[in-house]
Parts: sequence; C-alpha cells; structure tokens
Amino acid sequence: GSSLLTGPEGLMAKERENLKRLKCLRRYRQRYGVEALLHRQLRERRVLATDGAAQQAHTTRSSQRCLAFVDDVRCSNPSLPMTRHCLTHICQDTNQTLFKPCQGSEEVPCNKPVPVSLSEEPCCPLHLRLPPQMYVPEQGLAVPQELGAAPSELYLSAAELQPSESLPLEFSD
Repeated sequence: GSSLLTGPEGLMAKERENLKRLKCLRRYRQRYGVEALLHRQLRERRVLATDGAAQQAHTTRSSQRCLAFVDDVRCSNPSLPMTRHCLTHICQDTNQTLFKPCQGSEEVPCNKPVPVSLSEEPCCPLHLRLPPQMYVPEQGLAVPQELGAAPSELYLSAAELQPSESLPLEFSD
C-alpha cells in the first residue's frame, strides 16, 4: 500500500493519518533489535532440541530395554515410555512417582508395582482389601400362615394349563 502513495506532499490530512495508521499496523507486534535477536536464537534452540529429541526417541526408544539386573542378567523386557525400566522393575527407579510396590499382607509379602491411586495404600488385585459386606441375608424365609392355607380352587391343574386345540395359539397363553 505504501508504494502507491508517493509521499505526504500530495496527500490530504486524512490520507496522511490513514497512511500513518497503516504503517503502525504493519509494525504491530514485530520484534526489533535485541529482542528480535534473542527471539530468533530461542526459536533455533527449540528446533534443535525438539529435532534431536524426536530423532533420538525414534531411533533408540524403540529398541531400548530395561536397565534392571536380575541375578546378574539384564532384564530383556522393553522399558516403559519415557523411563528406563519395565513395568516389573519400575519401582527401582527412585525418580518416578507413578508406581508404588504393593505392601501385601503379613503372610504373603508382595512387591508387585501398583499405580498410585487415590487410596493411601495401593494394593495389587491379589491383596485388595474389600469393604465390609453391607447386605446381611436373612437366615430363614418365614412363610406367613395366610399364604400357606390358601384354598386349592385358586390354583389350576397341569391339564388346564395346556393349550387347547379350539383356541388359536396366540390366545392359548
């Protein structure tokens, strides 16, 4: 837009004000000087960091194994994403906070890793403590006397319950 306008000598006051506003809008939020230099350096560092991390994750993470040793033999399981240990040995990592070992019971100790949840003592499904039973079934089913002494005329025999041939099948029920 500024190339078409030759200069302030041929413009009216309103056109000069519009040109000034247009130039201000073109420079809006543009970085200059030291700020522009620092911003460009930060952007370059971010690109290098993300490209390096993405390339390293793509090449080495797919083949990375657990770092734990069991009886002087390295574990062959693949590690969990963003960690250096597998699910079995994740509790050996002191920096992680997502898993805790199961406390087990007095008779059967257990160190299986369990995800930390809202409970204070996370347990594996084997050692999960169930809440007390809320429903207590009644011991005996008492039959009221008035139901036991019903007249036999109210009940139909098995022969009367069979469908008759004179009625269509839909009405036999």
